Amino acid sequence: IMNAFGLILIGLILLCTTTTSSLQCTHLPLQQRKVIENSLQLLDKMGKKFPQQCLREKMSFRFPEQVLKPRQKETVKMAIEEIFQHIFYIFSKNLTLAAWDGTALEQFQNGLYHQIEQLEACVIKKQTHYFWSREVNRLKLKKYFQKIDCFLKDKQHNLCSWEISRAEMRRCLQLIDKVVRRL
Repeated sequence: IMNAFGLILIGLILLCTTTTSSLQCTHLPLQQRKVIENSLQLLDKMGKKFPQQCLREKMSFRFPEQVLKPRQKETVKMAIEEIFQHIFYIFSKNLTLAAWDGTALEQFQNGLYHQIEQLEACVIKKQTHYFWSREVNRLKLKKYFQKIDCFLKDKQHNLCSWEISRAEMRRCLQLIDKVVRRL
């Protein structure tokens, strides 16, 4: 049988952890801005200037900007989490021809992964009134990132396809940054 002191101790620990996690969620937009800023710097650091020979291969993927325009902050956070997951997925496979700085790439991946975990901890996923807009948005995002993924596959993950994708991810992160600043 646990004594009263033990129960009080467990209560205090639980109180501290919930307070800490709610504090982390309160500061999430500020934290996201730092992560995005850092991610943009790492994207630049990963590769050199955009190769001239890749200009003729440029492609328009058309990011679905409306996914970042819902009225509820939670829905926006869910969309951002989804975007980070897609970016993480794209930047974690078939990178052999990318010719990027490995350390910067690893830091970029780690930053995204950490941010995904933060968002998952803060975003309330059980709220059904977000469900419809979230599902529609998820499909739009999935389609957008599938275009990028197919583009990479079609080009056999060559240097230019990676450079074009890197430039697209930069644009994507800049859009998220604008939204986060307004949250």
